[in-house]
Amino acid sequence: MTAQINQEERIVVLDTETTGIDPKQGHRIVEIGCVEMINRQLTGKTYHAYINPLFQMEQEVIDVHGLTNEFLADKPLFNQVADEFIEFIRGAELVIHNAKFDVGFMDHEFGMTKRGLPMTADICQVTDTLFVSKDEFGSPKTLDFLAKHYRVDGLIDRTYHGALIDAQLLAYVYIEMTRKQATFNLSADDGQGSGDANAIRRLNADRPALKVVRASADELIAHQERLAVVEKKGGAPIWPK
Repeated sequence: MTAQINQEERIVVLDTETTGIDPKQGHRIVEIGCVEMINRQLTGKTYHAYINPLFQMEQEVIDVHGLTNEFLADKPLFNQVADEFIEFIRGAELVIHNAKFDVGFMDHEFGMTKRGLPMTADICQVTDTLFVSKDEFGSPKTLDFLAKHYRVDGLIDRTYHGALIDAQLLAYVYIEMTRKQATFNLSADDGQGSGDANAIRRLNADRPALKVVRASADELIAHQERLAVVEKKGGAPIWPK
C-alpha cells in the first residue's frame, strides 16, 4: 500500500532571478527555480524554467545571474509556463528568502497574464527565511551569511546566482536552520492500534529476561584507577564503586 503524504508535509523551496528590483518599473522574472522536500527530506524533484522577459537587461544585471539577452531570446514567456509553475507549487509550504521580493514579482506576472490566475497567497503558504533568520540571530541575514554559518556553502557551486542553484542552497540552509524544530516520532502503539502518543506502553510479561553483563576483574581495576586520576585532579566521583 502506498503511504499517503499530507500536503502540509510538502515544502517547495523557491528562488527567482529578475531583470531588476521593481516590477512596477517593468522588470520581469527571467528564471524560476524550485526544489521539493517531503518531511524535510529532499526528493530530487525540481521545477526550473528560463523565461523571456521581453525586456533588455543592463550589463550590471547580467553580471549577477549570468543570463544574457541573447540566451533568453528564444525562451518561453511567463504566460506559457504559468500553469505548470502553479501546479508545482500548489498546496505546498513555499520557502523563500526575502519572500516579499519574489512573491511581488510572481503576483505581478500572474496579473500580467490577464487570465485571472490566483495570487501566490491563494496557491500556497509562504515562509520567509529572512524573517526566520531575524528571530534566530536578532537581525535579518543574507543567504550567503546563513550558508556559511550552517556550513553548507561548499555544497553548491554559486559562480552565478542562478535561481535553481540558490533554491538548492536555501533548501540546505532551511534544513539546518529548522533542525531543532524537528521532533522524533514518539507516537506509541498500545498494541491495540490506538496510536495514542500519551498511552502507557506496557512490556510483554512473557519477554525474555535481560542479559546482565558484569565487569571483569581487570575492568574493575581499570575503573578504580580512572577514579583515582579524577580525584587527584580535584574531582569528586559520584560512582566510587
